[in-house]
Amino acid sequence: MPRIMGLDYGDKRIGVAVSDAFGWTAQGVEVIVRKTEGDYLARIRDLVREHEVETIVVGLPKNMNGSIGPRGEICQAFAEELKQELNIAVNMWDERLTTVAAQRTLLEADVSRAKRKQVVDKMAAALLLQNYLDFKTR
Repeated sequence: MPRIMGLDYGDKRIGVAVSDAFGWTAQGVEVIVRKTEGDYLARIRDLVREHEVETIVVGLPKNMNGSIGPRGEICQAFAEELKQELNIAVNMWDERLTTVAAQRTLLEADVSRAKRKQVVDKMAAALLLQNYLDFKTR
């Protein structure tokens, strides 16, 4: 069955999560480290093929009042780039506080600072995708 991919887009890293075959749960897959402009596209393309992804959900960081600021505009441009490059459905999903929630969870689990840095983006991607999946099943 086709899957849904969640992406938490950042300046240096992109957290990646993928749904299970039924679209019920999200699992963190990896963190793509951005080294040069556009280098991430090939890896995302590979992951889309590998996991048979039919839809991508990109986190949209809105301001607390619901408006979209400069960071949100960057994410919208990224989503548009994915649509053009991959030719699959790309949706935006409000990701307010997912990174904060991921950080808090890792702190409560007493994960070291170095380890948190390695997994927080993947965890944030899983949280935003899980929120999207939960909304779709309502």
